[in-house]
Amino acid sequence: MDETQQRRGLIRRLYDWMLHWADSKYGLPALVVLSFAESSFFPIPPDVLLIALVLGATSRWYKYAFWCTLASVLGGLAGYGIGVFAWGTMGRWIVENVAHMSLVEVDGRLDIALPAYLVSSMGSALGGEYLFQVYDHWNAWIVFVFGLTPLPYKLTTITAGVARVNLPVFLVASLAARACRFFVVAWLLYKWGEPAKRLIDRYFNLLCTLFILLLIGGFACLKLFF
Repeated sequence: MDETQQRRGLIRRLYDWMLHWADSKYGLPALVVLSFAESSFFPIPPDVLLIALVLGATSRWYKYAFWCTLASVLGGLAGYGIGVFAWGTMGRWIVENVAHMSLVEVDGRLDIALPAYLVSSMGSALGGEYLFQVYDHWNAWIVFVFGLTPLPYKLTTITAGVARVNLPVFLVASLAARACRFFVVAWLLYKWGEPAKRLIDRYFNLLCTLFILLLIGGFACLKLFF
């Protein structure tokens, strides 16, 4: 078995392990812990458990979304701290081995090439093809925008610390992004149940990209007319 197959097997076991908490009385505490951990070092996004919990108790959708959001933001603060204080050791290891992003030297500093689907869909609006180039262009807005995308959130929180994004602004952007993501997902499941789950599973990346394009287009219009 090669390294890629081993990695997929590990992710599959972690995925199944996360899901088993939905059938236990510890579902909510597990969601809180995993949401916190995913923002700094854990590989599986909390949406997996959030979806299962909401489908099992749709009337509690807002409670699950609230705790998932709060824990994710607090975990993001931990990720930010890793970027500030431990980028050269723990931070780089997490980016390369958990988020599976390659570090390359660009303009005399280590940087991270962005996924092709983001670069192709958003083009020059990003401000570059590498993450820290985008931070140079957008600063804290990147925390908000990337917090909505399928990109590993730990990648955003750790690199925000490296880029020294203003901490209060970072927290506000994180709260806005994660609340938007988790409350929308939970509400869709509350309203439409399994059909919404199938839609999210199949088109999540596309829906996120379209939302971000609309968001950037809105900012462009505001800048143009005001």
